[in-house]
Amino acid sequence: MSTLNDREQLLSCLDALADRTPDSTEVIVVNGPSSDGTTGVVRERDDVDVLVEISDRNQNVSRNAGLEVVTGDVVAFLDGEYVVERSWYGAVEGSIGAETSVITGPITGERSVVPDPGTPQTVAGRRVTLFAGDNVAFDRTVLDALDGFDEYLTVDGARDCAHRVAGLGFDVHWDGEMAVRSEVGTDGGQTDVDWGRRYRALSYRLAKNYGAHPTVLGRTVGSGIRDGFSGTRRILSGDVTPTMWATDGLEVVSNAAGGFRDGIRARYRDRSARRNPNGVSARHDRAVRKYDRR
Repeated sequence: MSTLNDREQLLSCLDALADRTPDSTEVIVVNGPSSDGTTGVVRERDDVDVLVEISDRNQNVSRNAGLEVVTGDVVAFLDGEYVVERSWYGAVEGSIGAETSVITGPITGERSVVPDPGTPQTVAGRRVTLFAGDNVAFDRTVLDALDGFDEYLTVDGARDCAHRVAGLGFDVHWDGEMAVRSEVGTDGGQTDVDWGRRYRALSYRLAKNYGAHPTVLGRTVGSGIRDGFSGTRRILSGDVTPTMWATDGLEVVSNAAGGFRDGIRARYRDRSARRNPNGVSARHDRAVRKYDRR
C-alpha cells in the first residue's frame, strides 16, 4: 500500500485487509513523505509486516520501494485510501495462476477514475488492456520481467506498465469481484489538471514503447486537439480565461516535446522487451528507513 498524508483512510484500509485476508498475507506499507503521524500509528499495529519510509513524492517510486522488500509469489498494489471488499482476496487467489498473469478490478468512489475494462486499445498493432495501479495484482514473475514501474513518470505509471505488460505477451484479466472502494466523499469540486505532466507522460510512454512510430505523433496530436476543443468550450462557459488556455497550450507543447525526446532516449537505454531503464534495479536508495518485523 502506498500512502501520503491520508492516515485515517489508511487505517480503514488496513482494518479491512486484516478482516478480509488470511493471516499469512504479507502487508507492506510504503509511506511518504507524510507529515500527519502516519509512521507512528502504523508502527503501533501488529498486522503490518514492513513499513518503508521514502522521501520521493512519486507513486512509482513508492511501488518499487514496496516491491524491493516483498516476498510473496503474488503481489498486489493498493492505494491507502481504498478498502477492499470481502470478495477481493478470493478473486485474486482464484485468478492468478497459469492462465492469468495480471488481474485488476473496479474502484468505486467519487474520487476514482478507472479505465473501461471492456475496451482494450490497439496501439501500433499491440493490444493493450489498461488497468488502475491502485488496485491490481501481478504474478511475481511478471513484475520481475518488467523490473517494476518506470520512475521517470510522476503520473500514469500504470498506463506505461500496461503497455509493457502487453509487449511482453502477458494477459490482463478483469474481475468485478476484485473490488475496492473509497470511503471518502468529495465536495463536488474538480481537481485542476496538470497538463504539462499529463502530456509529458503520454509522449514519453508512447515514444519509449513504440519509437518514432506514426502512432506516437498521431495519438499525441489527436489528444491535444480534443483537449484543446474542450478548453475552448470552457472559455465560452467562463470556466477559464483565454490567457489560462494559452498558457496550458504552451505547457502541453513543451512537455510533449520533452517527453518524446526522453522517451526515445529511454528506448535506446533499455533495448530489451521490458523497456524500463528507471525500474527497480536502477537504484537501491529509495528507502529512508525500514521497519521490518518479519
